[in-house]
Amino acid sequence: MSNAIACHFIDEAEYLRLEEAATIRHELVGGELHAMAGASERHNRIAGNLFFHLRAATRGRRCRAFMADMKLRLAGGALYYYPDAMLVCDEADDHPLYKQSPCLVAEVLSPTTAKIDQREKWLYYRDLPSLRYCLFIDSERLWAKAYLRLEHGGPWFEQAISAAAPLTIACGDAQLILTLEDLYEDSGLLP
Repeated sequence: MSNAIACHFIDEAEYLRLEEAATIRHELVGGELHAMAGASERHNRIAGNLFFHLRAATRGRRCRAFMADMKLRLAGGALYYYPDAMLVCDEADDHPLYKQSPCLVAEVLSPTTAKIDQREKWLYYRDLPSLRYCLFIDSERLWAKAYLRLEHGGPWFEQAISAAAPLTIACGDAQLILTLEDLYEDSGLLP
């Protein structure tokens, strides 16, 4: 007989209770908690740069920008992730602990999370009816890519962000243009 390990799966209500009191953040995937590792200084700078530009575009507007401490609720509460940044323009999306109707979601990729972010999370993110922009920014090299759709429910298009091709974002009453320089300022990766 093998040595079986008992698994304890938790439901959404228990997850939210535990997460409010937790000293470290956890994502919920299929009833299992997954602890979030700390980020590098470069990762933090890139995420901070992105939030700075999102926040500047939302000042005095209906849309709201969020950083890595705001949860994203997916799949009817079966999944919770902590994107590095979100832009939410739906006024009805007002839960104080999580959001579920973002217009933009962004992940800063690190060597340990890049595959999960670009495969697993992207599979769930792209099914969000409200989502128009999903941004992936590499923390180890000068590289960023966005998936975008022009209308709700429309097809997804891929755009590499480069010096010649900045990303134009229009969500609700928030509009901005993001360049590689905006994202990587003070990260040590710009020439």
